[in-house]
Amino acid sequence: MGQTTIPAVVRDAAAKFGAAEALVDGPVRLGYDQLLERVRTVARAFAACGVRAGDRVAIALPNTHHWVEAALGALYAGATLIPVNTRFTATETVDLLVRGRATALVVAADFLGTDRHAAIRETGVELPDLGTVVRVPLQEPHRPVAGTLGWDEFLARAEEVPAAEAEARADAVGPDDVSDILFTSGTSGRSKGVLSAHRQTVDVAAAWAECGQVTADDRYLVINPFFHSFGYKAGIVVGLLTGATIVPQAVFDVREALKVIERERISVLPGAPTVFQSLLHEPRKGDLSSLRLAVTGAASVPASLVRRMGAELGFETVLTAYGLTEAVMVTMCRPGDPAELVASTSGRATAGFEVAIHGSPGEIVLRGPNVMLGYLDDPEATAKAIDEDGWLHTGDVGELDADGNLTITGRLKDMYICGGFNVYPAEVESALTELASVRDVAVVGVPDERLGEVGKAYVVGTGLTAEAVIAFCRERLANYKTPRFVEFLDELPRNAAGKVLKRLLTEEKA
Repeated sequence: MGQTTIPAVVRDAAAKFGAAEALVDGPVRLGYDQLLERVRTVARAFAACGVRAGDRVAIALPNTHHWVEAALGALYAGATLIPVNTRFTATETVDLLVRGRATALVVAADFLGTDRHAAIRETGVELPDLGTVVRVPLQEPHRPVAGTLGWDEFLARAEEVPAAEAEARADAVGPDDVSDILFTSGTSGRSKGVLSAHRQTVDVAAAWAECGQVTADDRYLVINPFFHSFGYKAGIVVGLLTGATIVPQAVFDVREALKVIERERISVLPGAPTVFQSLLHEPRKGDLSSLRLAVTGAASVPASLVRRMGAELGFETVLTAYGLTEAVMVTMCRPGDPAELVASTSGRATAGFEVAIHGSPGEIVLRGPNVMLGYLDDPEATAKAIDEDGWLHTGDVGELDADGNLTITGRLKDMYICGGFNVYPAEVESALTELASVRDVAVVGVPDERLGEVGKAYVVGTGLTAEAVIAFCRERLANYKTPRFVEFLDELPRNAAGKVLKRLLTEEKA
């Protein structure tokens, strides 16, 4: 079968690394051999619940050992994984479950004060495909809920399916089978499901691990959410391929992160620039001598930050990278690159990608074996994104230097990045048009020291307050999509075709 499917990678990791620590989540410590056994148990449990090869399994959990076991178990059983953003509202989550035709859902019973499953039920939307719901209690003791299974009850179902069936399912998974569907917001305001094959998920993780020179001696604190390719593919799968120990953090808390770095001797710590800014601002840092590698990106990275990460946090190597859900990781710096290069570029092509700049103002385009298979049930959007020559049009604007280092200079569209998460203003604007009294609205990203960028809404309307606009968004949108600022205008600047000139809004207020 080769190492080109995730089940093969899980088996291979157990054979290579044995009892070496694979996963440390609080009191839960699993060797690679134990992780394989857990994954096989979960695969059998999914089979017992009626999940078949090719079915879709959605996971709406924070970074915990349950996420790792559920995801790898679903893939081992031949299913396709749909990671769900834990910051999504119930309405946004239901939209993914409907369009993804998920047959099983593993959901946090209690996360950040919310019963995620109860909130989904309260939407009243019918989910006819959803046959299995596993409620995972994270803070509270398990309490039975009709029509759902607790985590332990779910695992017990494995007894109904012989071990040989799980192995046969894993054997049957092919490199070109769809491994996962990661939903990314589209500029139309509607998220798109990005389809990746097993071979692609494995290949991009291998390329990331090679650039970062990750080995079995590394201990990797995964703050990046598992529902994002940075946490799942450049996190979990990198661990499996290299034998590094994965240490997930469910919610980023700077003091807790510092304690974990010291206690677990963390050496690898990727994250958005805001993570490192937070660590630098914390006065009591403890023992950070184990830190070796930082990988960042998703926003402009000041050269001063790169230097301080080395001098004050002790990183031997700081790398920047550029990626997007449709290709995961496109370019990355390499160990030994000077700080100026790391700060001013996103490095050189990796994972078999060919990167080019097309036209004026210079759109970043790329092609190669790891470009997505396409968008879920959307051939029109797929054809628009990937041209007939196989080039994926990213919508980002950039430049390449003589050595092939990529500098991102802007975005063709209006997307901005808040705390490492992409925000598409069209989605926020669409939500705000539902608010009575809003006649016109435009949302832009404005600089923020901590989060990189945050949303600012320019609203045309009467009888509204900034607080009311923000509260309205909070009910309907994930926190990172909710604008932090609101300004009321008599009218929005528009061109002759009626398009809002957002450039004028940002220039006037800069």
